[in-house]
Amino acid sequence: MTQLKKITGLWGRLLLVLFILFLTFSFAMFQGGFVSWFIFYMVLPFILYSVLLTFYPLQDVEASRKIHTAQVRKGGSFSATATIYRKTSFPLLYTVLSEQTNSPSLNKRMAGQQQKMIVPGFRKRYSWTYAVDQMPRGEHVLEGVHLEISDFFGWVKKTHLLPVQQTLLVYPNTVDITYRPMESRYDQGSMAAPFTLVKDTTMASGIRDYQPGDRVSWIHWKSYARTQTLRTKEFEDRQSQELFLLDDRMDSEKFELQVELVASILQSIVRANSSVAYLSVGQNRNYFPLVQTEEHLQRVMYHLAKVQSDLDKPVDQAIGRELQQMNTSSLLYVTSQLSTDMIQTIRKNAKNLSNCMCLVVANKGETLLKEDEEVHQFARSKGFVVKRVSPENFATVFTEVSRQ
Repeated sequence: MTQLKKITGLWGRLLLVLFILFLTFSFAMFQGGFVSWFIFYMVLPFILYSVLLTFYPLQDVEASRKIHTAQVRKGGSFSATATIYRKTSFPLLYTVLSEQTNSPSLNKRMAGQQQKMIVPGFRKRYSWTYAVDQMPRGEHVLEGVHLEISDFFGWVKKTHLLPVQQTLLVYPNTVDITYRPMESRYDQGSMAAPFTLVKDTTMASGIRDYQPGDRVSWIHWKSYARTQTLRTKEFEDRQSQELFLLDDRMDSEKFELQVELVASILQSIVRANSSVAYLSVGQNRNYFPLVQTEEHLQRVMYHLAKVQSDLDKPVDQAIGRELQQMNTSSLLYVTSQLSTDMIQTIRKNAKNLSNCMCLVVANKGETLLKEDEEVHQFARSKGFVVKRVSPENFATVFTEVSRQ
């Protein structure tokens, strides 16, 4: 239907041009004299150009795009260069180039800004470099370069989309967080510790030179008997806790902050040489059973770049079965709105849970409502750690909790 309107509109414009030609010629014929014929011959070149432009094949025009920004973060800048190639050197006058994308948020950012008007003339190749600031998070598909050409007076206008499809991922912002485990268990008991790896003394992986402070039980006596040199057993590292990160995708004005907090937490855990299982609950459940390496982190970041607030029912109804299957001692729950039903669901279904921390995302300077304060107090009475976090204290989310 759109193509039909475009064709009929083009032929309608051509009929207008031919009508102007007929009108000026008739005026010259019936009026006679120098002035009337001068007007006719002055208009004739413009009319001939408009007729030729009508039949100029835009299908022969091709385009390419080179993206200069390898990785874009939310709020960052994106730049690219679009290059147009033509097979013929037909002179073009007013040519408008613009990017076309199917992303509403990116269209909003680019509205009226990312357009370029040029006069190519006889050139077969011309480029256009543009930049977009304050990029929104998400997966944006650049469909192609929209080309619009016009004659001198706008009598004939033609448009065409030059397909150059590329996908642009804008990742969430992250904050450097000093990770502190919620609880660490050692062979000697439970204690708070600033690291997450301990030695498994049931399995030796090798031996090394003795260092002051090594336990006597770790000395490799057979090696000492042969070489008369103290050597110490090396043991496998194992996790001091099993951490499960859960977040919901409820529709909220603070959803973008929630995504940034989750991304920052996952990044801090991986860089602290620890591991975590991650579950994102929305219309679809996205589960990552192990996030430990940079490769795992990149997969999660890909998910966080595309994720939307699409949870269409209360989170306690969406998560019950997953909590029953969860076998973890520590739960970290990130949300923008903590509810009594969710607290009771966690207590009911997470059987092996020994500690739970709820991070409630808040805007800077946002006051806590009375009903929300009652929910937080209820959670604390059940042994949960509840903390409201805003962008200015994302970096201390673990260290401040450890002091409580």
